[in-house]
Amino acid sequence: MDIFEYSAHKAHEALRPLAERMRPERFSGFVGQPHITGKDALIRNAIEKDRIFSMILWGPPGSGKTTLARIVANETSSYFVEFSAVLSGVKQIRAVIDDAKYQLKTFHKKTILFVDEIHRFNKAQQDAFLLHVENGLITLIGATTENPSFEVITPLMSRCRVITLNPLLPEDLAAILQNAIKEKKGLGNHKLKLTSEGLAHIIETSEGDARVALNGLELISEMVLYEKSGPAERQENIITLQKVEQGLQRKSSSYDKDGESHFNLISAFHKSMRGTDPDAAIYWLCRMLSSGEDRFYILRRMIRFASEDVGNADPNALNIALNAMEAYRFLGTPEGELAIVQAVLYLSTAPKSNSSYAAYNKVKQVIEDSGSLPVPLHIRNAPTQLMKHLGYGKNYKYPHDFKGAYIEQTYLPEKLEGSVFYEPCDRGYEQVIRKRLRR
Repeated sequence: MDIFEYSAHKAHEALRPLAERMRPERFSGFVGQPHITGKDALIRNAIEKDRIFSMILWGPPGSGKTTLARIVANETSSYFVEFSAVLSGVKQIRAVIDDAKYQLKTFHKKTILFVDEIHRFNKAQQDAFLLHVENGLITLIGATTENPSFEVITPLMSRCRVITLNPLLPEDLAAILQNAIKEKKGLGNHKLKLTSEGLAHIIETSEGDARVALNGLELISEMVLYEKSGPAERQENIITLQKVEQGLQRKSSSYDKDGESHFNLISAFHKSMRGTDPDAAIYWLCRMLSSGEDRFYILRRMIRFASEDVGNADPNALNIALNAMEAYRFLGTPEGELAIVQAVLYLSTAPKSNSSYAAYNKVKQVIEDSGSLPVPLHIRNAPTQLMKHLGYGKNYKYPHDFKGAYIEQTYLPEKLEGSVFYEPCDRGYEQVIRKRLRR
């Protein structure tokens, strides 16, 4: 490479977005997702042994799906092809297949095909992979932000392993941002200093997305470097909380996600729903949303609440909470937050019962006290003659053979006969269950 080519290369590098420049090429630089990239984790071992299998990488934006695929490209001996499902169709897939056959025949190399946003391929496009994944011509790595159970056809799913990535943790984002400040391929040449308050605010507004965090840092750094507010500040290039708020157009909150305020607000939120006060519940919800609380943390608490505090008094409450989570996953912020609000109002005004929760705790205690009691012979499975000879399944009464599909018989271990764990309340749908059990 002569001096002109080198200069052009450096200029091109400088024009690439910070998030792209900071993308690690080796495992040593990968941050986060220890469950799949840790020392003894499945994918890391597969890459180090050059035995990559077909997989679907499922996770939120900015969690490392594309980065992981490119690390595979750099650390294995396979031929690597990357394209986006948004821009490619069956014609491009066929060209890749032909190229894979050539690579295998000429260079004895397997092809790894990385398809970004694989959920955007229709059924016919996904079908085009099937035979070639099955016969081993290509190893498919698909990346998606959508649930592959719904978006990827079943035959292709059965040939791939689904690898779930999580939103990056605050400490992961902190490491990524600090590396971007220090490293020359990032912002290292500008001698920037990022205050702890400024760092915390970028992390808070990024919601686990490394790309959002790095894009935000790049925007703020450009503002700091090229502003004309005073020679002293320009010389030190300090990224303060004020600069971060100015660049991101979002005020920082004093809310500490790991401190007392976090637990006080979620406690007030939960108790307001339990107390059937929708006004208080939505107030505490909005306090958490405006403070940057993880939306999925709130949704997980709502799903738990639907079972713990509403239970079978309104069995639909669990569906409402789960649908709110899927709606938010699909729409994101801010559109998806209305689904959370709707679910909170439903849970707050639903009839309440903790009977399921109480029954669960009773049974756990009984198991702890009594140990593993044997299953009664008459309700054991008897798939072999020997088991039948030993009395497995003997005298079992099939309820559907009797009036009302009910016949009195014992299902608990002998030592626990007559025990009652579930006691439905007289509210909501549990009134119906209570009457049914009494009959």
